[in-house]
Order: sequence, then structure tokens, then C-alpha cells
Amino acid sequence: MAADPYSVLNVARGASEADIKKAYRKLAKELHPDRNQDNPKAAEKFSQVTQAYDLLTDKDKRARFDRGEIDGEGNPTNPFGGFSPGGMGGMGGGQGGFRADFGGGDGGGFGDIFEGLFGGMGGRRGAGGGGGFSGGFGDFGRRGAAKGANVPYRLAVSFEDAAKLAPQRVTLRDGKTIDLKLPAGVETGTQMRLAGKGEEGPGGPGDAIVTIEIQPHRFFERSGDDIRLELPVTLSEAVLGAEIRVPTPDGAVMLKVPKGSSSGKTLRLKGRGFHKKPSGRGDLLVTLMVDLPVDDDALIEFAKGWNDKGNPRGRMGV
Repeated sequence: MAADPYSVLNVARGASEADIKKAYRKLAKELHPDRNQDNPKAAEKFSQVTQAYDLLTDKDKRARFDRGEIDGEGNPTNPFGGFSPGGMGGMGGGQGGFRADFGGGDGGGFGDIFEGLFGGMGGRRGAGGGGGFSGGFGDFGRRGAAKGANVPYRLAVSFEDAAKLAPQRVTLRDGKTIDLKLPAGVETGTQMRLAGKGEEGPGGPGDAIVTIEIQPHRFFERSGDDIRLELPVTLSEAVLGAEIRVPTPDGAVMLKVPKGSSSGKTLRLKGRGFHKKPSGRGDLLVTLMVDLPVDDDALIEFAKGWNDKGNPRGRMGV
């Protein structure tokens, strides 16, 4: 039986999204596989915590779970919608039940019921009737068996790696590692499916679902496919112009600052942003910020002797 996601995260059923996030972060930090490499149980618990978090932060899935429609793994609690032999009374004749008619007659027997439910998976043999299922119940069991559960993972990706699509390594809970190629247009919440890397099941393994979380940067800020950067420059660089080094996700490049640049002037470095879908790349938008030194005697004396009669606030009506 799938675990109750509220119990897994140790939160009340009516917990807010903020409370759920707080509980998840605490547990994820304690149980992360990188911190528990010699403890496979911690890795299994980490997967359960992540799965519970993914379900409870999805408003639709949480509501369906609260109504009892799905379990803690997101699977339907009653996938056949109440189908039972007792509910088919009279379909094949008989007294209060149904007739297990596997023949090719017109009694609408058990074979017909399964054909209707499963799209003819158990079709009849030949055209002359009297066939039953093509391969019997064993064949149906193999074809209709459920795959194993999907296993959720959350992958923290640095801002620079996301911008330049650097390969990422994921450690699965069985200890194996996989290198992922990030897709163009990647953003926080992007999900990547690793086929066959989930739990084993009668119908084969499920998948691993990796959710990307792009980490914030200390001076870069994302704006769609572009990146914004507030760049400090000296007074002399702004007044006289200069060529200066500018950080980008791909490494430092040279930027020409025009003469007479004021704080707030924005310059564009093309192709230094995030990769776009289906192709191309955004830009790096560099906003100059004149950085004045504090208590610089020479600058103070210069300002005292400089007669600037202009009014930069005139366009504001003051």
C-alpha cells in the first residue's frame, strides 16, 4: 500500500503549501543520497519524501488524493471503476449473475466483457466462434499487467549550468548514475523522464521523473531567455569610456563602455543568455551602475570645484 504523503512529510492534512515546502526541505536535506551514501534506506526514504512533496504541491493531485481517488503514488485507487462479476448480473443470462460464456455464440459472455474494457486485447480466434481468448488468461495477464511505479527525483542545477546546458549527473536511488542533457528552454519545474528507471512491476519497470530546480544566482537574474546583470563601473570608466571585463555564464568577456555613460544605461551582449526552443539563445543585458568611492578627498574637491548647472530631474517636473 502506498504511504500517506502527509504522514511521509509529517504535516497535517490541512497544511499550507508553505508548511509542506518547509517540511520537505528539512527532510530532503537530512536524507539526500549525497549525504547518506552508505545508507540505502535513507535514499529510499528520500525518494518517498520527494514523491510525497510532488503530489501535495500539485493542487489537482492533492485534491484527488484527499477525495480518495488516487493513492500516495498517484495511481487510481479503483482503476476498473467498480467492475466486478456481481455487478454484471443478467449480461449473459442465468440467475442473478452472468454466464461465463467463452464460446463464439451470441450470449455476450466473459470474452466480450474484456474486449469492451481492453480494446480487443483478448480477441477471439478465427471467424468460426468457439475460440475464447487468444492466448488465454496468461497472455492477458502479461499484456494488461501494470508497470512499476514512477520514481520522482529533484535535481538542483546551477544558474550557469542551466544557461549553457551543461550536462548534469543524477544519482539514482540504487546508487547508479546517469548523465542528463538539459533541454533548450529549461526552467525550474521542467521534468525529464528516464524510461525504465523506476520501480519494477509485473509489466516492467516504471520511469524516473526528474524535476529541475534552477538555483538563484548572486548577481545574474533571468528574464525569459535573457539574463540581466547590474554591473558596477567607476566614475572614470563611465565618463571617459573604457573596455572592461564582464562575467557571463560562459566566462568573462570584454565589453566597451561608451563615453558619458550614466547609471541605468543598458548594453546588450548577444547570445549570452539561455538557450531557446527550438534554437538560438537569449542575450545578456548589462545595466551600468556608477560606483562612487566613499570619502575620496580628490573626488570631493573635484565636485566642489565643478559647476554643473544641469537638472537631471527636469523631465520629472521638479
